[in-house]
Amino acid sequence: MDPSATPDVLVTGIGAVSCLGGTADAFWAGLQAAAGRPTAVPGLTERVPDALAYQVPDGAPAADSAHGAPGRATRFALSAAREAVADAGLEPHEITGAAVVIGTAGGEGGGREGDHTGGSEGTGAGAWEPVFSVAATVGAELGTFGPNISVSNACAASGYALSVAVDLIRRGEADTVLLGGAEGIARVPLASFSRLGAADPETCRPFDAERRGTVFGEGAAVLVLQSAEAAAGRPAYGRLLGSAWSCDAHHPTAPDPGGEQPVRVARAALAEAGRTPGDLGCVIPHGTGTPQNDVIESRVLREVLGDRAPATPLFSLKAFIGHTAGAAAAFAAVTAALIARHGEIPANIPLASPDPECPVLLPQDGPTPLEHPNVLVNAYAFGGSNFSLVFGGEAR
Repeated sequence: MDPSATPDVLVTGIGAVSCLGGTADAFWAGLQAAAGRPTAVPGLTERVPDALAYQVPDGAPAADSAHGAPGRATRFALSAAREAVADAGLEPHEITGAAVVIGTAGGEGGGREGDHTGGSEGTGAGAWEPVFSVAATVGAELGTFGPNISVSNACAASGYALSVAVDLIRRGEADTVLLGGAEGIARVPLASFSRLGAADPETCRPFDAERRGTVFGEGAAVLVLQSAEAAAGRPAYGRLLGSAWSCDAHHPTAPDPGGEQPVRVARAALAEAGRTPGDLGCVIPHGTGTPQNDVIESRVLREVLGDRAPATPLFSLKAFIGHTAGAAAAFAAVTAALIARHGEIPANIPLASPDPECPVLLPQDGPTPLEHPNVLVNAYAFGGSNFSLVFGGEAR
């Protein structure tokens, strides 16, 4: 596709609920302060000692709903969506006509982990409710009547959701889309990762030689996406210049060691954006902290960026907020928007022992100026799903 003929999709509002706090401002302040830390999960860590998580603190905004009692992920999504709508200054008619597209890997699975015969956390026999109801509840609560879509392909869910949202705008099916990702901590996934040997018992430390796995996080990130016409007169964080997705179908859980498909989607996103590796000011990698993922992604970035790889800074987001699963790409997109808005990349959390197999640039000694206003975002998932986005902070 000729980039000059691609309709603009602008980001006019953002919202976030994370372990760093209940707003996008708290999220940015926490990134600057390197404030995120995993904590024990009550009721689980006693039996699974390495089951830590980056949890939303008590007292952080977690909106209630008039449509029943929402679960944890939905409350986070509602709070982030309301903040994003207010940030964009959407008018009532714009909200009414908006679409909602939410990515989530677990949905409200955490609330369904009790027994189904009336246990303390169960819903009781005959009271089953759908797990993937986050997008529907957000749409119902805000009163949107555009397309309402839930995307649930593991940890690339909100990346794929973003591509769906962009397509809705470019095809003229919506002028405004509430795009996001949401997750609430659930015991089964944490225990399962422990059994897989993929949980780090200390912290999420991507690209560190001592890393032992990932550590999950919870929360929600929502962006207001608008067509150029709908966004006219509003300040924008930037544009979604190009995105791409693929599936390598290599293994149910392990990434393809060759990295062909992650390379392909990054190059496709750059091509759609009309950008080259030299135009990138930052990369927000998938960077989960699992030994295999980080090494493969480092190789992918060297191949995609070429001779620009040693000079292109990475911002290792999961070291701050953990792996937010299906919400990871949405959190990375919000981070890209904030980096572009402020013109700087926060300092990475220092590595205790940089991995020589991961020769990436992770500035750790203070903020780094964003030399080029374009940010590459990567998100990968079980099942071989791959996603890349090029976010552009410059005005057209």
